[in-house]
Amino acid sequence: MTSAIEDELVGAVDHDIDNDPFPVKGIDHVRFVVGNAKQAAHYYSTAFGMTLVAYRGPETGHRDVAEYVLKSGSSRFVFAGSVRAGTPEAEHHARHGDGVVDIALEVPDVDVAYKHAVEQGARGRDVPEDWSDEHGVVRYAAIDTYGDTRHTLIDRSRYTGPFLPGFVARAPMVTPPGRRFFQAVDHIVGNVELGHMDEWVGFYRRVMGFTNMAEFIGDDIATDYSALMSKVVANGTRKVKFPLNEPAIARKKSQIDEYLEFYGGPGAQHIALATGDILASVDAMRAAGVEFLETPDAYYDDTLRERIGNVRVPIEELRARRILVDRDEDGYLLQIFTKPVQDRPTVFYELIERHGSMGFGKGNFKALFEAIEREQERRGNL
Repeated sequence: MTSAIEDELVGAVDHDIDNDPFPVKGIDHVRFVVGNAKQAAHYYSTAFGMTLVAYRGPETGHRDVAEYVLKSGSSRFVFAGSVRAGTPEAEHHARHGDGVVDIALEVPDVDVAYKHAVEQGARGRDVPEDWSDEHGVVRYAAIDTYGDTRHTLIDRSRYTGPFLPGFVARAPMVTPPGRRFFQAVDHIVGNVELGHMDEWVGFYRRVMGFTNMAEFIGDDIATDYSALMSKVVANGTRKVKFPLNEPAIARKKSQIDEYLEFYGGPGAQHIALATGDILASVDAMRAAGVEFLETPDAYYDDTLRERIGNVRVPIEELRARRILVDRDEDGYLLQIFTKPVQDRPTVFYELIERHGSMGFGKGNFKALFEAIEREQERRGNL
């Protein structure tokens, strides 16, 4: 469960779950399939400041896949890599490269959630059952969502182990940093094919009772060369927010088209990480080798000061780090985006620091997409 501070960081609101058809406590973990789980775990330990806490693999009787569990605040990432050919993980990696296979959700009652989801048209992957070991019992089930992505539904209220049954506690790979670079997952963005965004928005509304938070179409989310459309769905507390993107017809290939081509279909495009001090986080991550998108100096001209008003960070400090800022009726936010963190131009990250704003940086879309297009052009994919 998230702390009150972490709830504030992600913009959570009060919500009565008793009247919610599909109550969700939050994102339990994000599971990645990668080509080399040990190296991925080391990268996220050093570059993202996460702490290795649990493991399972051949040494623990899990013969086909090695899995490393890393934490930062309430966020939990699992990196799974096949140790032999022919496993589902090996086949997934051959199709998609490194990427998210599971956005697991913590729910108060797995059986009720799964039953409701299937009755509303979700495709069941795993029926409810128990995992158990000497630390207790975890109840789980799973449903499919866009592409090869799934949602595992988890109730760990009767479990005290380091992660899930079968995992053992593991000492950190490197000395953890003195402060966390981020404290929680703010939102996860999914990319789907042209014409399918509304289908998946309807899925989350019907199956999970999520509501529309925002919609971005037309000039809001286009440049001179490429365009996309986006709608945001969220659960009642706003702890779980899923923007869903699809490409739009434009002169050149959009970032969504590029993702779909190189990932081999729909999937999770980027994960936004909530931080209480974006300046310190960017400095630490950049020093550890993380590459961020470059924002041109023109973004920080006098019109920016007029648009955003007073924020806690001087514009000069934002300019030095290429951090974006946006304001809406509820407050403001600071954000910055990494370049893709693997060779395929697919998964990347956002750091976000919220000060009242519940938005997603609408005022920054043009600058952001132009920065992405510059990277696409360098790769020869625009």
